[in-house]
Amino acid sequence: MTANSPLVTDFDPDSADAQPEGSLEAFIARIEAETRELQFPGFSLDDALNLGLLLVELGKERSLPIAIDISRSEQVLFHVALPGATPDNEQWIRAKKATAARYEVPSLLVGLRGRRNGGRIEDNAWFDQSRYAAHGGSFPLYVAGVGSVATVTVSGLPQVQDHNLVVEALREILTPAQGS
Repeated sequence: MTANSPLVTDFDPDSADAQPEGSLEAFIARIEAETRELQFPGFSLDDALNLGLLLVELGKERSLPIAIDISRSEQVLFHVALPGATPDNEQWIRAKKATAARYEVPSLLVGLRGRRNGGRIEDNAWFDQSRYAAHGGSFPLYVAGVGSVATVTVSGLPQVQDHNLVVEALREILTPAQGS
């Protein structure tokens, strides 16, 4: 996990309480850094399978009630629901995946950027909540020099935990690739 400044407390997008000054910008900067860091040299069906299986392994080891999806445009490359996942998770996957694909940044980042001027992106009439969800858990799969080519999405945990699980798996998958 990327270390945050010890002077800035984590921003909690699920809290209605006042947030520590600077925490929103620090969280946005962390996720923007993750998008620069977590890039594949190329992305294949085998990469999708390996990433999906790693997320399943992490979910099963921790008894997480999650659903996992990896998609390229309209093509589902990997999809599974672990014990405890519900049909609602499928709706969240659909909406978070649409957000990450549309904006080509993590769905959590879309929601956080929407809070920069107060309020939430969902409060804007142009943001179609029947189609999009600016909640954490969907991350574009970037290929270096190309950009976003697919999405990986987790649903079932609080949104920051969904996001962090995806980032953890991406780091684990990409570490050998980045070291070669």
